[in-house]
Amino acid sequence: MIQFHNTLTGKKEIFQPLHPGQVGLYVCGITPYDETHVGHARCYVVFDVLKRVLMSQGLKVTHIQNFTDVDDKIIKRAQEVGVPAESYPKPFIQSFHATMKRLNVLPADQYPLVTTHMREIIALIEKLFARGLAYQVEGDVYYAVRKFGEAYVTLSKRKLDDLESGARVEVDERKKDPLDFALWKRAKAGEPSWPSPWGQGRPGWHIECSAMSMKYLGEEFDIHGGGLDLIFPHHTNEIAQSVGASGKSFARVWMHNGFVTVDNEKMSKSLGNFFTLKDILAKFDPMAVRYFLLSQHYRSPLNFSDQALTVAATTWFQRILGAYRIAVEWSKKSPQEPTVGPYVKTFHEALANDLNTPDAFGEMNRFCSEIYERDKIQKADDVLVSGKAVLDEMFQTLGLLPPAEITWPDDILDLARARELARRNKEWKRSDEIRDQLKAKGVLVEDSPSGQRLKKAEHV
Repeated sequence: MIQFHNTLTGKKEIFQPLHPGQVGLYVCGITPYDETHVGHARCYVVFDVLKRVLMSQGLKVTHIQNFTDVDDKIIKRAQEVGVPAESYPKPFIQSFHATMKRLNVLPADQYPLVTTHMREIIALIEKLFARGLAYQVEGDVYYAVRKFGEAYVTLSKRKLDDLESGARVEVDERKKDPLDFALWKRAKAGEPSWPSPWGQGRPGWHIECSAMSMKYLGEEFDIHGGGLDLIFPHHTNEIAQSVGASGKSFARVWMHNGFVTVDNEKMSKSLGNFFTLKDILAKFDPMAVRYFLLSQHYRSPLNFSDQALTVAATTWFQRILGAYRIAVEWSKKSPQEPTVGPYVKTFHEALANDLNTPDAFGEMNRFCSEIYERDKIQKADDVLVSGKAVLDEMFQTLGLLPPAEITWPDDILDLARARELARRNKEWKRSDEIRDQLKAKGVLVEDSPSGQRLKKAEHV
């Protein structure tokens, strides 16, 4: 039984798909005007785990994630570097896909672009005109928020009369109300534009996600996700547009991940305190980064630092993968079939409880402790025999990839045998010298009661 916290109701609820056996999932994508940063990574790793948990329950997930490939920031950056706005986002989209692949994020079923969905966007705006929720001012089109009423603030839990126009609410004296937001912007010189019933122009920010989510998932679907910063105004405006146009409920469950912070201040491009994934992955292994991103509950803040990532990397490489390597060796020795279910029950229960990854990691670490304890006394019970299969299932659900099994070259094996012989003869100085030689070749040696183990020196 899966439960998620629904931002719309403010409560944790048992998840029941709209259509049995199927889940429609829409996650707001990036605006590709710069490199993907670790704040983005947290969002997409979190919703990747959500997807994996749903799939582990036998549900078929249809996952849609957009790219906002026309936007004020994109136009400004393109003008600054002297390239067409239409082509400026492409390398950042490619970079996004490359970094998500390194983080083992499963690809979405569709990655719709704003620029290829003008017909759907224009049709949705026309529906809002027909329902009296849109009006035109000199080629610009606005949504009439107060005509939608108090339902406008259901997601954000604010009071309509208390809302004020500000940094994230477009200010235009021609609007009927300061809260009204742009559905269509008239063309400006040097900017990309498309024909519409209201003249040449381009969409406002919010209308795209309404149009594209409903095209691929229908007017009602299961889960809409994104960062906490999107609750207002983006997701609030999405609900107003979508429900206003269709009269249906739109997304039934709204899920939002917490901010990544630096010194307890939100990480963002506008504040200049963001770290690109390219830079982070140049220093840290992708699975260590993924482990770090899931180390706190998805709705809580995650404070970023090199020190925190180093701790996560050490835990992943030394503790968890150390136990995994032991389990791999024991699985090769035993003809016994592994037992998985009893060992992963509480692990899956943690993830079914609003994606509680810290508790899931707690179960993983507890099981690793059992592997170490039994290996120390060479007790070949079901924990050791089943260890690899159990950890494989945990890794799969969390999207963590164990390293591929290494075939060591002859010179490494020769050194390892020489060191083992030196240890048996109690030639400790010679043993240490060979250990240093192996380390210089990028190979670490771990001594255990069952003999020495080789592992590749990971770049953390």
